[in-house]
Amino acid sequence: MQTTFPRLMLDHAKARPDAAALREKSYGIWQTTTWAQLAVLVRQLACGLAEAGLKRDDHVIVVGDNRPRLYASMLAVQSLGGVPIPLYQDAASTEFVFPINNAEVGFAIVENQEQVDKLLEIREQCPGLGRIWFDDPRGLRKYDEPGLASVDALIESGAARAQRDAGFFDAEVARAQPQDVAAMFFTSGTTGNPKGVVHTHFSLLDRADAGKTFDKLSSAEEVLAYMPPAWIGQNIFSYAQWLACGYIVNCPESAATVTIDLKEVGPTYYFAPPRIFEGLLTSVMIRMEDASPLKRRLFHACMDVARRVGPALLDGRPVSLLDRLKWTLGDLAIYGPLRNSLGLSRVRVAYTAGEAIGPDLFTFYRSIGINLKQLYGSTETAVFVCLQPDHEAHADTVGVPVQGVEIKLAESGEILVKSPGLLKEYYKNPAATAEVLTADGWYHTGDAGFLDAGGHLKIIDRAKDVGRIVGGPNDGAMFAPKYVENKLKFFPYIKEAVAFGDKRDRVCAFINIDMDAVGNWAEKRNLGYAGYTDLAQKPEVYELIRECVEKCNADLAQDALLAGSQVTRFLVLHKELDADDGEMTRTRKVKRGAILDKYLVLVDALYGGKAEQYIETAVKFEDGRSGSVSATLKIADAKTFPAMKKAA
Repeated sequence: MQTTFPRLMLDHAKARPDAAALREKSYGIWQTTTWAQLAVLVRQLACGLAEAGLKRDDHVIVVGDNRPRLYASMLAVQSLGGVPIPLYQDAASTEFVFPINNAEVGFAIVENQEQVDKLLEIREQCPGLGRIWFDDPRGLRKYDEPGLASVDALIESGAARAQRDAGFFDAEVARAQPQDVAAMFFTSGTTGNPKGVVHTHFSLLDRADAGKTFDKLSSAEEVLAYMPPAWIGQNIFSYAQWLACGYIVNCPESAATVTIDLKEVGPTYYFAPPRIFEGLLTSVMIRMEDASPLKRRLFHACMDVARRVGPALLDGRPVSLLDRLKWTLGDLAIYGPLRNSLGLSRVRVAYTAGEAIGPDLFTFYRSIGINLKQLYGSTETAVFVCLQPDHEAHADTVGVPVQGVEIKLAESGEILVKSPGLLKEYYKNPAATAEVLTADGWYHTGDAGFLDAGGHLKIIDRAKDVGRIVGGPNDGAMFAPKYVENKLKFFPYIKEAVAFGDKRDRVCAFINIDMDAVGNWAEKRNLGYAGYTDLAQKPEVYELIRECVEKCNADLAQDALLAGSQVTRFLVLHKELDADDGEMTRTRKVKRGAILDKYLVLVDALYGGKAEQYIETAVKFEDGRSGSVSATLKIADAKTFPAMKKAA
């Protein structure tokens, strides 16, 4: 699209001034901002930032949940030719230091006291950070810090500037070009420092428009914006596509109210990583555990029909009249109420991305009539590389290349992409840029995969993570850890899994139990426990997890290529993997290398044949305190199965 974000906003304000642009739930009531109101707000914020000294190409960090005035702030920065950099609102203060200094940030616009406190804590380490504005004044009335002020004060200053110089804002917006830098997103940094991914107005809006065309999106869509704005997936769906389509973005009151808000909004266009869909399914299964025996039997009988018939109906494949009738009855009794309970009854298109989704999880949602599809992309590609067409959603692919995208495979099996949505560069990191961008415009994704006969892309794993079993009965077999982990995580009792096996003679795994699901399971069996660590080491819980692991192994045995990746030994970790402890990224991707280093004694115990192993681990608590968790972890064996090929 040959335009810019601020121009699109002004176009909507001119064409549809009274239409809703944003909604925010505040004190239980949805408040609406129209396109005309948004245009006024952006104008005032931009003029206020100019008064404060913001110049073209300056960088501004934006930190907080999805909030209308933070969205408007990003538009205001872009209106002046500045570059907004959204950062993760749940990051520790120390995680802000590198992005702020690397990008030479002088201005910050944040949501509330929590984010202000983080920035004040690191201010001495970030000497360039001169001005901080906060949206929510609660708790900040008595703060007296140089350069600290409210967004309200910024708006007031901007309104005065706009009155004095009526043509300033429009002139600044007119200066911007599609190839100008529009935003920077810092990667999650699974290894080393994060890298600043630089995108232009053109690269982001071209991909937003490609997604709009592909799924026939319009201004009639409703979106719930509840994932971190710093994650490019959320940013594309609730910012770039919001402006490309002109639909309504709804901002929940808080993380605690998302489930309620989801039901109230009833989005038509929904996007979430697999872990959100896993969590929703886990909540369903927990409720079914508490249901009467009759309701449980009805649920499982209807779900058997759904798994057999639902995906075919959604894909437009022929279904017998009897099966269609059974599914319709199931829809009246179970699937319809379930969609409504999940808040997904109005969804026309739902996407999942970020990592692979388990095939059983994927099939579950499509079985009950939710048009869940997969997409493929990354921060560097502005998300949209491959999308699944309606009626062609397969659990084992991520779709076909969309408008403007070319894909080819390197000899190593790595996927290379050429697209109008590719990053301009990694900020101040030409060496890293040269590693991923070839001279003729191909981007190295780092993923291993292939195109199937129907032109759909299949992802095996991260290219660097795909390994081989060495020694033992499965010598030479492929090992794809993420594939194994995703299969394990389908089970509602398993929240996270980390598989090991590259250059080893067998596969072993760490398991994190899902505290809600396993806690509910334990309480129904009168099994007492004193917190996560105690529950995780109960013999009954180990038997429960062993059943899940062995079911996963039986499934892996059906795949001749990955049958050697069956888990032979496992342990249940004494603590949940946590981004604050350096074990996961802020997008909840496992930092495999960091976990291997941190828990090497446990890995050695798994492969050394031990029955248990003591460990003490340093942890960070939510209130910032440090402490430690220790336990003697049991190590269990799991049954494996001979490899077999599925019948043709």
